[in-house]
Parts: sequence; C-alpha cells; structure tokens
Amino acid sequence: LQQRGRSFLCHTCGCDTSIKMADGPQEEEQFESAESGASKTFPKQCSALRKSDFVCIKGKACKIVEMSTSKTGKHGHAKVHLVAIEVFTGKKYEDICPSTHNMNVPNVKRTEYTLLDIGDDDFLSLMDETGDTREDIKMPPADSDLHKTIRNSFDDGGDSSIMITVLKAMGEEAVVGCKTGQDGGK
Repeated sequence: LQQRGRSFLCHTCGCDTSIKMADGPQEEEQFESAESGASKTFPKQCSALRKSDFVCIKGKACKIVEMSTSKTGKHGHAKVHLVAIEVFTGKKYEDICPSTHNMNVPNVKRTEYTLLDIGDDDFLSLMDETGDTREDIKMPPADSDLHKTIRNSFDDGGDSSIMITVLKAMGEEAVVGCKTGQDGGK
C-alpha cells in the first residue's frame, strides 16, 4: 500500500482504500452470529461421488439416484452426468460436471425423535434421546403418504411409541420418516 493523504493506494489493483486512523476514542466492535460457524457444505471431487450420496445442485440438497461417466473427449475432461432428487421436495435435478472438478456436498444430519403430540396447526411436538423437546417442525404435506402414516399411527394410539426421523441440510429441516414400535419402520 502506498500512502496518499489519509487513504492508501493498493499496489495490486490500484484502488483507493480509506483507513480509519486511531485519533479519537476507539469503539469496541460488536459481532453477532446466529450460526455455529460450521459450513453447510464441503467440496468433493465429482469422480468420487457415488449413487445414494448427497450433493448440492442449484443450491439444493439432493440425493444421487443415477450417474454416468462419459469418456474423455479429444480436448476435454471426462464428464459425469448426475440425476438427483431434492431431499425435501422430491424435485428431480440434473447436472453435468467434469470428473476432476469439485462439487459441493451438503452436511446432512439425521435425527430420531419420539412423537409426543400433533398440534392443531400440524406442528409436531418431538422429544430427543436427552429429553429435550421441540415444537418447530411441521408435518409433511397433507397429500403425502408419510403424513397419512404419521397421522394414522398417532390417532390409533396404543402402547407403541412413534419415532420420527428429521433430516437437516442446507439450513432446512423436514420429517423424512416414521416408524412405530410395532412395524419396524415406514
């Protein structure tokens, strides 16, 4: 940096950078953060991805259902064609990527909860293995088989507990599975 008055001229790009001088009393900077700092994704080489792995396509967490690799062209790379299903909506996505390039892979966390109650607004009351409860996860869409399974299992009651599987990826959470103490899983 080359000083020019109270600002500096950057050697790299030539931009004029102003710097606040320490003349008066300094205020302590305040930082706010709502996240743990963990990344939502990590890079993985496209050729290392496999069927049933998770991958980000167009910023969405998807599960690979089909993939194929084309041969290297005269001047290019081998290409990987991915077909994946978005984990929260079921929408189909496709992508083609050179096999040597990196793709983002979402950090996916699967958690089991015991179903305590279903509210009138279709929010679930869930308890984890440590006894902590949460009521911020909504039932799957009303027209889905999973919604009907959860609702029927809960309405039937009985002595069996209902376990709800919640998937978290890319800052989203959704119910993806349900099993009762009797059926071994649905």
